[in-house]
Amino acid sequence: MKSTKIQYLVSLILFYLVLTSLPVFAQKKLHAELRIDKNGGMEAYSRMIFGQFIEHFHRQVYGGIFEPGSKLSDDQGFRKDVIQALRELKVPVVRWPGGCFVSSYHWLDGVGKNRIPAYDKAWHVEDPNTFGTDEYIAWCRKINAEPFICTNAGTGTPEEMSDWIEYCNLNIGKFGRMRIANGHLEPYNVKYWSIGNENYGFWEMGAKTVDEWGYFVREAAKLMFNVDHSIKLFAAALADDNWTTPLLERAGQHLSYVSIHGYWDILNQNYSPSDYISCMLKTTQPEEQIKHTIDILKKTGYDKKIKIAFDEWNLRGWHHPDQGNRIKGQDIAARDKNDSNSTYTMADALFSACFLNSCIRNSEYVAMACMAPIVNTTGPIYVSPEGIVKRTTYHVMNMYANNLQPNIISSFIKSDTLSNGTTSVPAIDAIVTCSDDRKFYSISLVNKHPEREAECDIDLGNIDGNASEFVLSGDSENAFNDVDTPNRVIPIKRSIVIKNGKIILPAHSLVILNIKLPH
Repeated sequence: MKSTKIQYLVSLILFYLVLTSLPVFAQKKLHAELRIDKNGGMEAYSRMIFGQFIEHFHRQVYGGIFEPGSKLSDDQGFRKDVIQALRELKVPVVRWPGGCFVSSYHWLDGVGKNRIPAYDKAWHVEDPNTFGTDEYIAWCRKINAEPFICTNAGTGTPEEMSDWIEYCNLNIGKFGRMRIANGHLEPYNVKYWSIGNENYGFWEMGAKTVDEWGYFVREAAKLMFNVDHSIKLFAAALADDNWTTPLLERAGQHLSYVSIHGYWDILNQNYSPSDYISCMLKTTQPEEQIKHTIDILKKTGYDKKIKIAFDEWNLRGWHHPDQGNRIKGQDIAARDKNDSNSTYTMADALFSACFLNSCIRNSEYVAMACMAPIVNTTGPIYVSPEGIVKRTTYHVMNMYANNLQPNIISSFIKSDTLSNGTTSVPAIDAIVTCSDDRKFYSISLVNKHPEREAECDIDLGNIDGNASEFVLSGDSENAFNDVDTPNRVIPIKRSIVIKNGKIILPAHSLVILNIKLPH
């Protein structure tokens, strides 16, 4: 009997050893090769790619960036902790007020002493209009960001759009004098103006047909430029020939940008966020949209004049079940699910890094991007009455805003793949940036694999020696920051020694490698 027990225990031990050794065999390192043309051309990319977006949706404005009466707000009602966090991101531009909200928004309701609350036909709540144009401009100045106003091309008119420009940018006329009377003596000089938001979509108030849209944009542009010819105009577009080609043929001569949007994990009706691998398999899709839009610009002859603004983007779409369904009614409380911090894991961080890489890689054409939104919902900052949480995506934006060099140079990454069934993507993504004198290089490297490290062979001449890197990873690919664990995922700065041009990328990580070339 004793012998049988001993044999049983030995069998258990052997079985345990086999089980625990399996991951070791499975953990063979991925391999990647990064080839860099350090003598080739370099191009300064636009920092507007690190822009943000805010909409009057749920707790983004009220209870997000604007909370009068809070102990954490300043005397104008702006959350001071949010302002400080956004200053750290060096946010260059913020698009406002929507989004779907803008397609039934009338800006005159939100200026002056007597604010008129309005029923928000997009999101089915009453907006008090206490946060309007003047508050938005004041807030942008506090965070040192350029304002970017999206106009109502749904239920609004071209004249209403041009009146808004008069209010912001002139000292004469009915609306320029109105701003002065409201206590704002100097023009706001708002440079960036968008004609509409997603007007191609059936969900949008006052949606337009293909035949209507180009002519509408043309006539709106005429009125807007007749108020201030120095502005830069955007128009709602798609990475789709059938919509954007007629737009450019009819109104392209007036535009500086076409606006495209992207959400890749669609959650509007059912809140079932995709898992890590599914998200990683979507990381190449933004660049596909960019490339298609570039093709349209080239085909229409506007590739040298009109830039791309990816002015709403996020991995996760917003959850707002039954929006627009007047028979069933709106489940407003369900929108709180967007604020579940556990959703925003390393999947969101690495998708965001790959998105930014795609924009910077194509910076000859992509001149702006606005993460949607800036706070709460799916944004990089979670705001509660007690404070803020910097989600994983906040740290990605911080690393890009503060640790890249100003120029993109040509590079090529070849790596093993990450696969699931018949779908696969490169496991490693990378961009290479350099200083104006080419002495300093900052390389952004994303390892999408949830479990395996990657060895990356960097071809940049004699780079062996000391270097530094910022690493954003986590104790698992599903790690997230929350109120009780705000620093579970934060960047770690460390010194490394490069040997034979090789570095190791941890699993599920973003690494920004900083190198100074020897003289």
